[in-house]
Amino acid sequence: MRRTKRTPVGDALTSFVIDLLRVNSLILTAGDRLVARLGLTSARWQILGAIHSAERPQPVAWLARNLGANRQNVQRIINDLNKEGLVEFEVNPHHRRAQLVVLSDKGRETFEATKLLQAPWVNSLSNGLVIEDITTAHRLVLALRKKLEANNGTAGDLDREHVSRGRGTPRKAGRLRRGRTQSGDDALASSVNESSE
Repeated sequence: MRRTKRTPVGDALTSFVIDLLRVNSLILTAGDRLVARLGLTSARWQILGAIHSAERPQPVAWLARNLGANRQNVQRIINDLNKEGLVEFEVNPHHRRAQLVVLSDKGRETFEATKLLQAPWVNSLSNGLVIEDITTAHRLVLALRKKLEANNGTAGDLDREHVSRGRGTPRKAGRLRRGRTQSGDDALASSVNESSE
C-alpha cells in the first residue's frame, strides 16, 4: 500500500486543526468555569443558547442537527435541564412523539445571566486581537465546516477520486471522532457531539 504525502496546504491545515482542537478544549474548560455558578456546563449553556436562538420551538432532533451534535447526547442534557426547570416540553402539532423544547422562565433568566458573565470574559480574551484576523479565521472555519457537513465528516468524493487515480486507499467513511473534555456533562471537544459508533 502506497502512502499518500500531505500537500503543503494539507500540512498547514493539519497544524491549524490541531491547534483548533486545543483551543476548543480550552474554551470548553473556560466556559465550564464561567457558568458553573449558574449550575451550568459549557454543554448545557450551548444547548440553552441553541433553544434561545431558534426562530421557533424545535424538537430535540432539530436542535441536535443545528448544533452538529449527537441526538442522544442532546436529549440526555435536555432531560436534565427539564428536571432542573430550565426547559419545558410543548406538544408538537406535526409529530406526536417529537415534543418541542422551549426555555422556561427560569431558563430564560439563566441564559440572560450567562450573557452578563460572557461579555467581560470575551472582551478580555479579545484584547490585542485584530478584528480582520478574527474575520479571516471565521471564514476559514466556516469553509471547513461546509466541506465537512457536505461529506458527513469525511473527504467524501475527494477520497474516491484520489483512489481511482491509484494514490492510496480510502479512509473509512463516517463521522470524525471528537475528544472528550474532563468537564461536566461530557462536554465534547467540538460541542456536545459524540460519535455514535
